[in-house]
Order: sequence, then structure tokens, then C-alpha cells
Amino acid sequence: MSTLAYEQILPTVREELQSLKIIDIHTHLYMPSLGSVGLWGIDELITYHYLEAELFRSHSITPEVYFSLSKTEKADLIWKTLFIDNPPVSEATRGVVAVLQGLGLPTAGTLETLKDARAFFAAQKLEDHIGNVFNAAGISEVVMTNDPLDPAEYPLWEQGAEPDSRFHAVVRLDRILNKWPEHWSILKEKGYDVNLEATGNTASEVRRFISNWCKRMKPVYMACSLPDTFQFPEESTRAMFFREAVLPVCREFNIPMSIMIGVRYLVNPALKLAGDGVGKADLRAVERLCLEFPDNRFFISLLSRENQHELCVYARKFAQLMPFGCWWFLNNPSIVEEMTRERMEMLGTTFIPQHSDARVLEQVIYKWKNTRRTLAPILAGTYQTLAEDGRPVTRADIQHDLQKLFRSNFTNFVAGVK
Repeated sequence: MSTLAYEQILPTVREELQSLKIIDIHTHLYMPSLGSVGLWGIDELITYHYLEAELFRSHSITPEVYFSLSKTEKADLIWKTLFIDNPPVSEATRGVVAVLQGLGLPTAGTLETLKDARAFFAAQKLEDHIGNVFNAAGISEVVMTNDPLDPAEYPLWEQGAEPDSRFHAVVRLDRILNKWPEHWSILKEKGYDVNLEATGNTASEVRRFISNWCKRMKPVYMACSLPDTFQFPEESTRAMFFREAVLPVCREFNIPMSIMIGVRYLVNPALKLAGDGVGKADLRAVERLCLEFPDNRFFISLLSRENQHELCVYARKFAQLMPFGCWWFLNNPSIVEEMTRERMEMLGTTFIPQHSDARVLEQVIYKWKNTRRTLAPILAGTYQTLAEDGRPVTRADIQHDLQKLFRSNFTNFVAGVK
């Protein structure tokens, strides 16, 4: 295949990124059989907690009054405040505009009320709408977040929720690892010999519980979001469960553990979901996990910008680590650009650049539009520098790397393929 001229590289990268069907490796989206657990539609988009946080900076309404409103009242208030009274220039508000455009709907500035948008979504059949949204986003499949202790979700799995090949399951363990005192009784009620103090058979029974859910869900990995204060080893129920239950089950089913570190929960409790913050993590905990459990694989994403270089260094030392995505507060183009350049320089193409973390179905449209737009010049610049340094670049090179970054790095890692 002929080599690309310098000026051909950026257009070629853009073409290949646009045609690529991406695997979205971490979302909070759900297959149709999980019913109302999955969020979609204009009111869910507008009342997403990113936009709620912006509302309180632009309007005098108090959180107490806001959270007493109905869903439609909340959405109407946010729409008027952030989209009509002000140009929607933030990342989160601009994303809603991109979603409306991607679905062929009028956008802010021409759409004074949400009436027509609500009518559009009310007319959609969910199964077909998912396909249309995935096509608009340029994704082939997504990975869910499935909590076996979520009272709205686990009964649906127990009743035999119908699988959907576009959605892959993940066993999410936040309630077990971070909030055992509030949730141990659910396991007890289901016949597991556990107790609040996590003594006796508790660890082995937690292992049995997780193993049973892996058999039911067939997850591609397990996952947990952790606070910035996470340490390992430590004298805690969480550390015991990691050592005696979670990581052994990962080995049993040959699946990775996804660890997302850096959340400071509810720094402003009045804001509810919008009230979480960010803290710098101690990555020596990751080092110790890798050293103590060399046969386990770990997806790692960190919430603090200050941790990103250190993560790249650890990934160079431990092949069992797979850095992924620009999570939550980091998912802004200026930071995505910095992080991706750093990872390319230190890790080549042995990482996963992004995931959507979408909580509302249609968000994947703008999340992946942003990713393609932000990453194209970064990747092109890397290839142009390579060509300047004496190694010509072809379209096949670009196709190879994009397949790795957005598909096979994930599929090989979850399958244990080096």
C-alpha cells in the first residue's frame, strides 16, 4: 500500500475514525429487557446531573426546591436557563445540542420549548431507537454496569432478562466493597452465611455470591469505583473481600477487574448525584495489587488529572494494567488531548483512549463525536512526526492502530490474550 503524503495524514485519520465501529467499554446503559433501569429521552438528557450542577450556578433556585419538582418541570427549567437564556457553551450543554442535531431535531436557539422533542422520543420504539442511536454514534456495542444488589435491577436478572448482543454485562461491586454495612443483609436474606462484621464464612460466601452472579450475567469484567483514600493492603472489609473473594473469582472466570479510583462522594450532599468531587489517589495501592496478584488483570481509570502520568509509568512496569478512558471530570477536550498525547508517547497504542460513561442512551452520540474530533489531530500529529523522522505511514497503519485502540485492545484484554 502506498505511503501517505504529509498533508494526507489528517484527512485519512478522520476518514478512518469516522468509519470505525467502536466498542464503548464502560457505560451505564442497559439492554431493553432491564426496562426502566435504562435511561433515555429528552427529559433524562436535560436533567442529567452535569446540567443540574450548572443550573445551580446560573439560577437562584435552591437544591431543595429543585428536587421537589417533577421531571418535566426540572427539564423545562434547565432548558430555559442553560439553553435559551444562555448560549449552551459548556461541554455538557453543547453535548445536548449535538444529540438533537444527530437525531435530526431542532436545536437550542430554534427550539424554544421541549414539546416537539418530547413528541419525537415518545414515538420511538426502544429496540429500534437503540440501533439508530448506535449508528449515529458510530458504535457497535456497549458494556453495561450491572449491580447484583440494585433492587431495581437484580430481580430482572433473576427472572431471566433477555440478552441483547449489543450489550455486554459487568458485575459491579460498589455496594459490597464500599458499603457493606448497608447491604450485607441482602445477601443474608438470599441464604448466604454472612454477617455485618464480615467474620466466619462471610468472605467465602461473598465469593460464592459473586461467582453465582458471574454465572448468571456472563460478564466481560468486574468493576468498582473507589474513593481517593483507597489503600491496599489495609485492615478493612474491602481489602479482605478483594483478596479472598473478588480477585479469586476474576481468576476463576478469567476476567479482569476494573478499578476506577478518585471519587470523593457527596462533597456537597444537597446536590445529590451532582455533589461528588475528585481527589488524588495513592497509586502505590495499584502497585501492590499488581505485585500480590500477578495472575489478575486490571482495567484502571483515575479521576484526578494529577494521577495520569504516574498511571502511565505503572502501565509500563505492569503489562497486566490496561489504562482506559478519560473519566467523568476529565472528559473535556482540553484534558483528553493532554492525556492521550501522554499515553501515546509513553505506551504507544497499548491503552484504550476513551469510553463514554454514558448514563443516558443518547449521550453516546455527542460523547463519541467529541472523541473523534479531539483525537483525530492528536493521532495525525503522531503519524506526521513519525513520517518526519523517517518511517512512512500508510492507510493500513492507521487502520491497524485504530482497531487496536478502539476494539482489539479491549477484546484481547478481557479474553486474556496478550
